[in-house]
Amino acid sequence: MRASIITIGDEILIGQIVDTNSTYLAKELDALGFEVVEIKTISDKKISIEQAMASQVGTVDLVIMTGGLGPTKDDVTKKVFCDFFDDHLVMNEEVLAHVTVLLENYFKKPISEINKQQGLVPSTSTVLFNSVGTAPGMLMQKENTVFVSFPGVPFEMKTIFQEQLVPYIKEHFKGVFNIHKTIITYGIGESLLAEYLEDWENNLPSEIKLAYLPSPGKVRLRLSSRGANQDYLLQSIEMQIDRIPESARKYIRAYEDIDFPEIIIKELQIRNKTISFAESCTGGRLAVMFNTMPGSSSYFKGGIVCYATKSKVDMLGVNLDTIYKHTVVSEEVAIEMATQARLKFKSDYAISTTGNAGPSKGDSDEEVGIVCIGIATPNGVFAKKYQLGQPREKVVNSAIAKGLELIYNEILKK
Repeated sequence: MRASIITIGDEILIGQIVDTNSTYLAKELDALGFEVVEIKTISDKKISIEQAMASQVGTVDLVIMTGGLGPTKDDVTKKVFCDFFDDHLVMNEEVLAHVTVLLENYFKKPISEINKQQGLVPSTSTVLFNSVGTAPGMLMQKENTVFVSFPGVPFEMKTIFQEQLVPYIKEHFKGVFNIHKTIITYGIGESLLAEYLEDWENNLPSEIKLAYLPSPGKVRLRLSSRGANQDYLLQSIEMQIDRIPESARKYIRAYEDIDFPEIIIKELQIRNKTISFAESCTGGRLAVMFNTMPGSSSYFKGGIVCYATKSKVDMLGVNLDTIYKHTVVSEEVAIEMATQARLKFKSDYAISTTGNAGPSKGDSDEEVGIVCIGIATPNGVFAKKYQLGQPREKVVNSAIAKGLELIYNEILKK
């Protein structure tokens, strides 16, 4: 089963909004057994939509389109559907009644002529009812390709997909299984990891595909397989995971697709330990990673963003003499920051960051890209100094990755 996803909207093409619909649809279609072969974004123009639809006929089994179903003149998807399928618009009384109730009961206004147009659908289409909005979805077929059109509003699209399209797919498409297993590694680069895995990778069965997905400090390994026998696919992948060489295995942090902070949080919870933060160049991002999960108060004690030198002294109590002697970007200051955070918040562990992220120097003579990370634990405190390069965002992300790796290793120590 092959599928394509097409998002319609000039607002996406000019960068005004981010297309989250495609990400959602790709994950859901993959889980339903589809191979998503193409994702594209096109303009609101009639010719762009027509060309995109024509290119899909006979090449994929399912095309999902989002956007262009509103009541205003710039929403032309329904008109294009009519032309493409040689059809015409008719009023769907069920949709019209729903739109009327929605406007009168929830928005407290009478239905207008523009709103009534939401009830117009191609006469031969299968209407995909929108229980949470005014624009219905549409389903039509040309040759062996099914075309589905959803409104672009994400929560409306998701509702119609789950309530209307998923049952249709399960009834009309013969399912296969897409199996993915993600392994999280930390503290090793993609190239070196690939060297360690070369022989293992070369001996993978042909039906199992390996992908490397690198990001600062982390490489995700994704093993994928596709077929009709789900149990066989799962067993086959697990068998290969058991054969990963020790040279690479020592960098594995999880056998599921979760973020590194969540891995660290699990270790804190297992040990009934807590953590706090004192951040300068990372601007509170580390703390945010740890306080977004439900129940975070059990392990997250708090954080201080002390970006300016004065705030490090006034808020944290860093010794001014230490700053004068070693500069604000130094291992000595990072140690005091971590120590003070652990004391103030009464946590078991603390992370501190101080550095010159760039593009220009701040209150220190250290070179741009230098970051010092402090780690305070029940057994002591230390700091590490790194040159993380440029640009600014890379420095910040790399500092976060280094801090997470350092604290993880300390938490695991007995």
